[in-house]
Formats: sequence, C-alpha cells, structure tokens
Amino acid sequence: MKFLQKLLMLGALFGVHGAAGAADVDIYSIPLTTLQGQPFDLAAYRDKPILVVNTASKCGFTPQFEALEGMYKKYKDKGLLVIGFPSNDFKQDPGSNKEIGDFCRLTYKVDFPMMGKSSVRGNDVNPFYKALIAKTGTAPKWNFYKYLILPGGKEVYAFNSMTKPDSGEILDKIKAHLK
Repeated sequence: MKFLQKLLMLGALFGVHGAAGAADVDIYSIPLTTLQGQPFDLAAYRDKPILVVNTASKCGFTPQFEALEGMYKKYKDKGLLVIGFPSNDFKQDPGSNKEIGDFCRLTYKVDFPMMGKSSVRGNDVNPFYKALIAKTGTAPKWNFYKYLILPGGKEVYAFNSMTKPDSGEILDKIKAHLK
C-alpha cells in the first residue's frame, strides 16, 4: 500500500497521470472549432493517437511548437494527430485567433490543427479540456501541458510542460499505436 501511495505521489509531482476508463465522457463528440472558425470533427480520429497541447505565443515553452510540428509531419501519415489549443489562461497569449494563427504559421510553420483560443482551466474551461481533466485528474499547470489520448479514448495521459513533445515517454506510447 505504501508503495502504491509513493508511486501516485511521484506521478502527481512530475505531472504524469493516466486514466483508463475514468470520467466516462465521449471526448470525440465534443464540438471543436479551429482558429479559422471551422468545425473540427474529432470523431474522424477515434482510432488514432492524439496529442493535445495548450499553447501560448509568448511563453518560454513556445519553441516546443518546433518539436510538435516535427512529430506531426513525421507521424501524421501513420495516424498521429497533434492538436493545439491556444489559451491566455497564463497571460501569455493575448492575441486574436488570426494573430495566433499567423504567429504559429510564420514563426514555426505550424500545419497541425489549431483550435480557437479558449480557456483550458478554471471556471471558464472549454468542454474538451474539462473532459481531459476529468479523465486524467489534472488540469494544465502551465502552457504546453500535454495530453495523449490513445485510440478509443479510454486511456488518456497528462504530461507537464517540462516534458518535451518528442520525449521517449510520449513517443513510446504513440508509436505503439501507429500504423
């Protein structure tokens, strides 16, 4: 019992959480809208691994866009979906959807889907992030917090901002589900 408690405390400390079957919400049915105001059908990706990241244009972790885009280019044809969710919850992305889109495209050549700016924590959290938080038991503690949704949505893992998107910890879980 003490071992399990220590293991759970270590997971909480390092921001790595996993939930199998927690919070029985169908995340694929939650409506999403891109930066351009277009609907995004997440249900089309139900059988694929999805890496979700709350982003910000003026954050020390903003260079992670480069690794995110690199992963997307390398693995999208094998089934990986990367999705960015810009948020100003940490006061580091004050721009409009257009300004955020321009910044991402011009600075980091981001081609992976970016959703419209929204809140990813607190009272105004968007429904998608509310479901991710319910499934993992953890809300983003800063920008570039990552959630990995494995195919089917039953397993969702959270990774803190310090965990690089292309770390072995994340890639090992993704590669097991690529085609």
